[in-house]
Amino acid sequence: MNNEGVGAASVSAQSSQRMSAPQGRSALNYIFAADQLRGRDIIGIEQLTKEELLLVLQVALDLKQNKFDGTQTQFSKGQTLAMLFEKPSLRTRVTFEAGMTQLGGNAIYLEGQLGLRESVPDVAKNLDRWLDGIMARTFDHDTVLQLAANANIPVINGLSDREHPCQAFADFLTLQESKGKLDGLKLAFIGDGNNVVNSLMLFAAKIGMHFSIACPPGYEPVKDLWELTLEIAKGTGSKIVLTHDPVEAVKDADAVYTDTWVSMGQESETEKRVKDFNGFQVNAELMAKAKQDAIAMHCLPAHRGYEITDDILDGKQSVVFDQAENRLHAQKAVIALTL
Repeated sequence: MNNEGVGAASVSAQSSQRMSAPQGRSALNYIFAADQLRGRDIIGIEQLTKEELLLVLQVALDLKQNKFDGTQTQFSKGQTLAMLFEKPSLRTRVTFEAGMTQLGGNAIYLEGQLGLRESVPDVAKNLDRWLDGIMARTFDHDTVLQLAANANIPVINGLSDREHPCQAFADFLTLQESKGKLDGLKLAFIGDGNNVVNSLMLFAAKIGMHFSIACPPGYEPVKDLWELTLEIAKGTGSKIVLTHDPVEAVKDADAVYTDTWVSMGQESETEKRVKDFNGFQVNAELMAKAKQDAIAMHCLPAHRGYEITDDILDGKQSVVFDQAENRLHAQKAVIALTL
């Protein structure tokens, strides 16, 4: 579906100007009236405005705080979401499937590489005739684009090699809850400039938050998205920094984030990557260089003893499992606003 030409209402992460609900009805009814993202594809943070990003966060927070409000079961009542998986999954599968159930809908799990048995456009055209939405977790970002181009129902990027927008929504929701605000915060990422980084840096730049990444030479974020992030930051006041020094990156950081050094599909590079990322571990020594109240973040699964140590992952500074929990609420917000 086409993402262009759709307006957005002005909201903030702290207080949104909600559309008024009918007298005596749940306050969550304003979500029914929010049409900024209705019928839209969620391909990446790249395509969304600041107002749209903050709207998703506000809805996710409201859904979380009102989890047992019966109104929620009406958002996707009678609707079905196709979940296409080319990669194994714990958090993405469980949170999308549980999210659809809690919103009153259903989810169908389909596993296997797309484009082998039949073309991606043909898959999209079939699902479009039967269902109400598609979530795809793929290797190649072009697969998500092909699904969106050939389906008239919303397509949600559950992860691709270019972006991981659903993870970013959960992460910024966690930051908002942990710090009570997003304005003025600095998020530091230590490790590979991968799909998670691409979504995080774009999100930070669009809302005016500061972002730094420390990675070994040759592991920088994809060039076009990095340049886009820098361009966006010029208009929002966001400070975006790329360095090869982890200590420089975490200086004055409110949150220190890391991810696996070896993503799925890169297993043959394990030995080289472990060597290249020596010195880029998030541990007590590095966390001590950030702000005293800095939080530690990881999108999971974690390789303990490699990119992060046990004492940090399981320690008082960790919000790692808060991030995992918030995948559910962020997914529900995306579903409620698009389907």
